[in-house]
Amino acid sequence: MLVTEAGATDSPEAVPGFDPEALLPVLRRVIGARVASRPDAEDLVQEALARMLKASDRIDPQTAEAYAITTARNLIATRWRDEMRFRERRHQLVEVDHAPTPEDSAVDAEDGRLMAEALSRFSDEDRALLLAHEVDGVPNAELADRIGSTAGAVGARLHRLRMRMRVEYLLIAEGIDPPTTRCRSVLYALASNDRRRRRESDVEGHLLECDTCYALSTRLQPHETTDDGTVRLAIERDADLVQARQAARELAAHLGFAKVELTVIATAVSEMARNVLKFAGSGTITLSALEQGRRGFRVVVADRGPGIPDLEAAVRDGYSTYRGLGLGLGGARRLMDEFDVVSRPGRGTIVTMTKWLEGNP
Repeated sequence: MLVTEAGATDSPEAVPGFDPEALLPVLRRVIGARVASRPDAEDLVQEALARMLKASDRIDPQTAEAYAITTARNLIATRWRDEMRFRERRHQLVEVDHAPTPEDSAVDAEDGRLMAEALSRFSDEDRALLLAHEVDGVPNAELADRIGSTAGAVGARLHRLRMRMRVEYLLIAEGIDPPTTRCRSVLYALASNDRRRRRESDVEGHLLECDTCYALSTRLQPHETTDDGTVRLAIERDADLVQARQAARELAAHLGFAKVELTVIATAVSEMARNVLKFAGSGTITLSALEQGRRGFRVVVADRGPGIPDLEAAVRDGYSTYRGLGLGLGGARRLMDEFDVVSRPGRGTIVTMTKWLEGNP
């Protein structure tokens, strides 16, 4: 126990009844098993330790380890809840935590106008449901009782309404009137990231035919996890291949993929980016994390090049039209768990690849 020059002991907060250093390995093991990013995990470790030190006068040294584990789990649960809340409300503008300026007020007024106009495109029932949940904070179960449904069905319906809201808000803000009757269904499928809906709407095929939806597509791709976000890169020169490969490795490592899988992912990404540069001259690559009951990594590579004349031959394993890494589309497909390619002559190509963290689907 520390003693001051006057002989008085320090406060309980300054002299805990447990050894903080001894708890660090426990905290790092518990948090590191659940948080892939090492910097984020270490932040949570320090936060957990700070909370324990603050409550040191109430912690029995015999139960300090159990207290540390509980504190760590609570912090992780709070973090996940915050991430979920952010995902559910990402169609809204980011809240500011400073005193509003005249510019902020003008932005808020304009945002309110856009929101109101977007909501006017909903039915009365859908609008009331969305406002009750998003504005009034009414839980799904209570909403289900009101309309004679189930909490799960209400949750799914609210998800679809939020995605519609994102699309309508963006269309109004950009002053865009979709050029075809298919556009809205495609944009809704993009925003929701519903694989079945994307397939039924032939999203990739439509994007290659509709310049308007193609331009909007990158702004509607959802961020599956808020910490990881989504990385979008332009592919225009050789240096971009290195950047794409490195970005893929970093994001996949953040998600917890093993070193061997990092090499696999980076190789597939590099080969697809090289194809863009070689055959289309330029394009884009989108790297994103997935949370769909399991964690995964998705890559979308798009270009507006000449397209692939013989797609069936191009996806055949071992087929390559130039001396690159020798993988070609077929090789990249073999490396990833899911692989889809859509190409239109004279319009371009979109390749979508997915790697799941825990084995094959």
